Order: sequence, then structure tokens, then C-alpha cells
Amino acid sequence: MANHISFVRAIPPPRVVTLAGTPSPVQIDLSRTALIIVDMQNDFLHPEGWFPARGISPAPLLPAIPKCEQAAKLARAHGVPVIWLNWGVRPDCGNIPPGILERGNAYGNNRPGYAEPSKIEGRGRILVRGDWGSQTLDDFTVDEADYTVHKHRLSGFWDSELDALLRRLQVSTLLFAGVNIDRCVFSTLQDASFLGYDCILLEDACATPSPDFVIKGVMYLLHLLYGVSATCTDLENALAADTPDTTAASISS
Repeated sequence: MANHISFVRAIPPPRVVTLAGTPSPVQIDLSRTALIIVDMQNDFLHPEGWFPARGISPAPLLPAIPKCEQAAKLARAHGVPVIWLNWGVRPDCGNIPPGILERGNAYGNNRPGYAEPSKIEGRGRILVRGDWGSQTLDDFTVDEADYTVHKHRLSGFWDSELDALLRRLQVSTLLFAGVNIDRCVFSTLQDASFLGYDCILLEDACATPSPDFVIKGVMYLLHLLYGVSATCTDLENALAADTPDTTAASISS
């Protein structure tokens, strides 16, 4: 028989659990689900990072750290891929438009911006892919089976490999965690919804330094238009009904 090419892909058997959520419970297929953890990296969370250097206290963001770690641990235990979605810009900022660059340096107010040297010696360039600021905070366990995707916009889907990776993993449902809930988390979730993914926000694994009314606005729009919210406890309870499968599909990262 002549050699032939096969485009047939193995479809994993469904593993359906019910997740308590708002505005209603939702059924998800764990074999088609991934966890995306957004921007839990040094330049935003570490005391010597870019945000503190700009006078933005990381204190409101810190409660999300143990919750993101919990969500990642739960996901791995049940064969759900974990994706760390971090800012990581080009050293020359060649694909960042002037308006975004201006916002990054606070419109020239003598504050370092994207790809400029950190004011703290040894901390590299701000948010440059491969430098210290773009790396996931050491508080987290980043497993060798996890994936890291770098972005250079608020939305992680813009001009990155994120969508291609998720489709290669045959994912259709996304769990979201990280910072800031009203910026990169919500922007990425919105784009995910536009692309046809089903979206669940782990609200206690998200944070922001913005006022409470901003968070309320995000939650209102999420429930009205884009998806469901749940907690890490809700996720843990749902996963208790699942038989863990640590042989979930993976690809070389």
C-alpha cells in the first residue's frame, strides 16, 4: 500500500463536570479545557519590578498569588493544560505602536517604559522577553509541562501564538486567572469569546489596583456578554467528581 498522509486527529473522550458559577452553573469538558494565568510576573508583582518603580503598589495584586497557584495545581492534577501568559516585548519595541509606547512611559513623565532599562541594577529591561521582568514570579511552580506565551498587547491573542496553541491542544473552554482583571485578563477573555472559546473567570484568582467600581463593571459585562465567573473552591469541588487523567495531550513548547 502506498504511503499516505493522515490529517486525522485523535479526539479525547469527554470528561464532563459541573462547575458552580455565576450567573448559573456550567458544564465543562476537562479534556477540552485549559487554564490561562495572565501577567503573574516580576515587573508587576515583585517589589523591585516596574509597577513599584512607577509608584504602583503591588499589594492589591498579592492575594491572587496563592489562588493562581492553587488553580494551576488543580489543573495539572486533572490533565488540564496550564498556560502562563506574560508580557514580553521586543527589545526594539518594533511591533508596539507609538500610542501604546507613550502610555507605557506615562507620556514622558520621566518614568521608564517598555524595553527601557530598569532603575534597579540587575533587573534588565522592562517587560522584554527573556529579561527578568517578563519572567513568572518565583512564588509560582511552573511545571515543565506548562506552556509560556508572551504578548505585547493587553490581549494575549493579538499577534501571538496563543490561539494556534489552544487549537493544537483542541481546547474550547478557557479558565482565566491573573492580573489585572480589568486590563489584560478581561481583554484576553473578550478576545477569546470573540474567537469562539467558552470563558470562565476565576474571580478570586484575579486582582487589580483599580477601584472596586471598575471590578463591578467587569463582572457585570462578563455575566451579561462573555461568560461565567467561579471561584477556586468551585473549581476544586467540580474536579472532585473527575477521575484525574494526567495523560492529557501536550505538545512541545
